[in-house]
Amino acid sequence: MTSKTAGSKPQGNLTPQQPGRPAVNKVTANDIAEALKAGFSDFLARPVMSGFFGLFYALFGILFVWVLFWLGEVWMVIPAAIAFPLVAPFAAAGLYEMSRRLQKGESFGWSDILSVMARQRKREMGWMAFVTLFILWVWFYQFRTVLVIVLQNASFSDLDGFVNTVFFTSEGWTFLAIGTCVGAFLSAVLFSLTVVAMPMLLDRDIDFISAMLTSLRVVQENPAVMLGWAAIITVTMLLSLVPAFLGLIFTLPILGHTTWHLYQRAVTPAEG
Repeated sequence: MTSKTAGSKPQGNLTPQQPGRPAVNKVTANDIAEALKAGFSDFLARPVMSGFFGLFYALFGILFVWVLFWLGEVWMVIPAAIAFPLVAPFAAAGLYEMSRRLQKGESFGWSDILSVMARQRKREMGWMAFVTLFILWVWFYQFRTVLVIVLQNASFSDLDGFVNTVFFTSEGWTFLAIGTCVGAFLSAVLFSLTVVAMPMLLDRDIDFISAMLTSLRVVQENPAVMLGWAAIITVTMLLSLVPAFLGLIFTLPILGHTTWHLYQRAVTPAEG
């Protein structure tokens, strides 16, 4: 079973570009809907392999939260939950390769996909990881700073105390307002830099700067549609965390496969 993605957009939909720069297309809500259908089709084509990546990501999340409780850093649970969806593109690298091969009708096994993922560490994907980790570090640092400044007189030794302080006190509401604004800004920056850059780095021989600039151009040319896609990812991922992260076994693979097909609709295929 293979998924199908519509061909590249007509030339009239391409934005002006400089020589050597990937051309970006205008995308619509229908493109997102079609990409979701193709992503779901890819998941059904190889559910066990796709679900493996979702299971791995879910287990990583469970382990990460357990470590936070074990270290007594309960304040990090909220920023970690918000940041968790932002690192999903790395977990989805294997899913991109699966979709690429399914679309071409190529057969593949576990070794094919895992070897492709292993080779990414020698390519530009490592630099993208650095950019992502830097932005996440800024997010945790500012969260801690605002926490100390706004809730300096509050005390909490467990998660219940932290939740009560944050959600049921005036200082907590101020903290949430500031943190939400800063977090939304950083999330928007990271999303804009990576939304098509990650699958592009796997698909093409391109440097990570060019990939990020192309991703920014896609968002710039399609702000409303890409905002909608970001909302779909965020809501779906956060809801998937509720049942002990286990919802990610299904949602992460579908979103990962979908991202590949949306990338192909948003960026004109490379020549050759």
